Amino acid sequence: MKKLIWVLAILPFLFTSCASKKKMTELQSRLTELQASSDQAVARAKSDLADCQSLTASLQGEVKKRDADLEAKNGQLKSLQEQLDYMKKTNTNLLDRLSDLSVINKSGAESIRKSLDALNEQGKYIKDLNSSIQKKDSVNLSLVMNLKRSLADVNDDDVSIEVKKGVVYISISDKLMFASGSARVSTKAEAVLAKVAKVVNDHKGLDILVEGHTDAVPISTPEFKDNWDLSAMRATSVVRLLQTKFGVDPERMTAGGRGEFEPQSGNNSRAGRKQNRRTEIIVTPKLDQFFDLLAAPAAK
Repeated sequence: MKKLIWVLAILPFLFTSCASKKKMTELQSRLTELQASSDQAVARAKSDLADCQSLTASLQGEVKKRDADLEAKNGQLKSLQEQLDYMKKTNTNLLDRLSDLSVINKSGAESIRKSLDALNEQGKYIKDLNSSIQKKDSVNLSLVMNLKRSLADVNDDDVSIEVKKGVVYISISDKLMFASGSARVSTKAEAVLAKVAKVVNDHKGLDILVEGHTDAVPISTPEFKDNWDLSAMRATSVVRLLQTKFGVDPERMTAGGRGEFEPQSGNNSRAGRKQNRRTEIIVTPKLDQFFDLLAAPAAK
């Protein structure tokens, strides 16, 4: 009887102990889940921070390079200005001396003055040309930075952006743009072209040349006679899509096929052929503006 009473007395404590242990287990499980969720959030934040730092470093390098180019051009402009000032001073002194000599007639003096006027016009032309070059470099830098920012989530192996020969080149890999032997733009490529179109539509003073490039492997199908056909049709497909779907003014665009005749690498390796198969979107200043600038001195 005493044993029974003792068991009944401790029974509530046993139940309480079991309940507490179960609650502790649940709390421990919840804590583990929260810790795992926190670790994932921290990992994502670190990854985003690393991507941001990489993009920032790339943009800073581009800005530094542009600053160096601008400084060099300013140095060239200063040197040209010094040469011009020296020539003006020398010719003015010469004219003053010649005016004092009775052997110099009026027509000779007038000829010298015209030469000085021509030098002044040439100096103004040099200033205008350098101003245009600096403005173009500034636009190119802005364009590159906006493109890199817009395409930051695209693999660098698929899209590259660089400035060559004073214009901006956007090179898109064949793997991203088209299926093998096809001129139909892929869905993934449409997303990239949408971002490119948004940036170039913000720079309406620039023209767009789209070039298709192939490797040296021959092609002959009912649709494409050779690589000339394939590259030209691919360029035309890109231009048509930029116009009809993304609102790029067709008067700004030109489509061209280069076939296999402007390779970036050798065609004797798989990696080289892969690099050669590409579509290039070249953003250039409007050529008529530069022709007008070059023709200005002659017109006067």
